[in-house]
Amino acid sequence: MKLLVGNDDGVSAPGICALANALAAAGHEVTVVCPDRERSATGHGLTMHRPLRAEPVRGLFHPTVKAWACSGLPADCIKLALDALLDGLPDLLLSGINQGSNLGTDVLYSGTVSAAMEGAIADVTSIALSLTSFTFSDFQPAADYAVGLVRQLAVQPLPEPMLLNVNVPALPAAEIAGVKTTRQGLRRYHDLFEKRSDPRGKTYYWLAGEVLEETDAPAIYPQDEGLLTDVQAIAQGFISVTPLQYNLTYYRRIEQIQSWLQPFSPLSSNP
Repeated sequence: MKLLVGNDDGVSAPGICALANALAAAGHEVTVVCPDRERSATGHGLTMHRPLRAEPVRGLFHPTVKAWACSGLPADCIKLALDALLDGLPDLLLSGINQGSNLGTDVLYSGTVSAAMEGAIADVTSIALSLTSFTFSDFQPAADYAVGLVRQLAVQPLPEPMLLNVNVPALPAAEIAGVKTTRQGLRRYHDLFEKRSDPRGKTYYWLAGEVLEETDAPAIYPQDEGLLTDVQAIAQGFISVTPLQYNLTYYRRIEQIQSWLQPFSPLSSNP
């Protein structure tokens, strides 16, 4: 299969090397287009006011992997790959393997997920992969799972393009409990901005918040009942696979909003 690989941790991150090399070793045609430096927590930002540069990268990956390091953000890299660097759409897009989890509301900030979502917007089935630790350095179980997931998608393609958000627990392969299909959970932060002064006496702030995980995220839809959240699955030692979409419409509340707006005329000058 023709595979496009991106990330937000940068071209020299061990996670993307493990992923791209494992996929290439499995016989896939792999192209890497990723940031030239770490671009974590940049969300779905795009570069609008300066040019993008993409430089070929040699010596970091499997000999068959074609790789570029881009000066932009994760979503920039995927847009550039799809619109300028590749001859056609890839069969699949993979983003990662991220160093650190992307659970619950993390997906709104994650450059890893945003890179994958850019593929889904272009009608390419995409996979975001994250290892749920900032210190655990064995990416091989996550890379091996990615190879198996790609193999399954080749045999049984999904009925429509979507994004699969995959989080792999920071455990040796033999200790991973299995795989669970999950729903997006809650992951809240107690943000703390430390106030500091630079050598010239000017004030700056450093974000140093504490994560607060809530595993009992309330069910919104009937089909949520009995389904683990991604946070719960990871806590129990499972690989979490959550299907995501870019349509954020809150369908359950459309009728309520319609009835709420009904008495008001948008052209009325009355308060």
